[in-house]
Amino acid sequence: MKNVAVVGASGAVGERMVRLLEERNFPVSSIKFLASERSAGKSVTFRGETFVIQPITREAFEGVEIVLSSTPSGVSREWSPIAAAAGAVVIDNSSAFRMDADVPLVVPEVNAGDVAWNKGIIANPNCSTIQMVVALKPLHDAVRIRRVVVSTYQSVSGAGMSGIVELEAQTGAGVRNEPIPSPSKFAHPILGNCLPQIDDFLPNGYTKEEMKMVHETQKIMGDPSIDVCPTCVRVPVAYSHSESIMIEAERPISPLEAIALWKKAPGLTVVDDPANKKYPLAADAVGRDDVFVGRIRGDLSNPNALVFWCVSDNLRKGAATNAVQIAEELLKLEPAGAR
Repeated sequence: MKNVAVVGASGAVGERMVRLLEERNFPVSSIKFLASERSAGKSVTFRGETFVIQPITREAFEGVEIVLSSTPSGVSREWSPIAAAAGAVVIDNSSAFRMDADVPLVVPEVNAGDVAWNKGIIANPNCSTIQMVVALKPLHDAVRIRRVVVSTYQSVSGAGMSGIVELEAQTGAGVRNEPIPSPSKFAHPILGNCLPQIDDFLPNGYTKEEMKMVHETQKIMGDPSIDVCPTCVRVPVAYSHSESIMIEAERPISPLEAIALWKKAPGLTVVDDPANKKYPLAADAVGRDDVFVGRIRGDLSNPNALVFWCVSDNLRKGAATNAVQIAEELLKLEPAGAR
């Protein structure tokens, strides 16, 4: 049994962390819910009991063993080291520590063993990266992937509650035939649109979101030689990210071989029956924890290449589920009698 704290408990990901601790029957001895002063005072229900969200303070981490944190990077930079210094292991969902050399970046289906060398903070990867590497891992182990070209179709919930609110407001105005409200979260109206920009642009022409996919994939897979060419797009979908992925490997790989590998791999579900119009859909992935792959086909000009469609709930496997799974991996490190 563990003393747990959820930081950012009132946010879209934080709320799902709370629910997943319940769903997965995580062994909680005591629990605290923390958030910014703006959200402090709100209530959270956990296992039939109502808790008041407390402000984040140094004292709040006393006696806490595991922290699940989903806050902006600046907040994480300030408070995650404080929680770790107090004796907790922090599973941090922000981008603050992902590329720090002494911080593990973990997707349990891919590199669960990296949990063991944590120094008090474990980073939860970016949502778009998580689902992709779950799909890449079985292929990489079999044929060694040399290059990945990925285009993402990312839901507005990836931008937090404000992204959901903005899409809902614009949709409501559209239904009422009213002028579409000016965007505040996104650079342009998201209703009826696809925005080829997620986060700020960098001097190399890629966005921060795209470069996260490059660097995080290489770190998680433990292979800095994997080339990744991403284009990240925001689409007017509430939940679940979709990705079109092309991989180039060291040897030929057929769709049948890939399907056989995926069917044996943890956390993956193959939905690939195009004759009956069955393939992964964003709507079908909502509320589920697996990564779904389909539309599996060979490249028309390169026998070493494979193309497929990949979908996952970005707030669950892309964030909250992955974080709770990391916490479960921490439990496995302890002697059986100590759990």
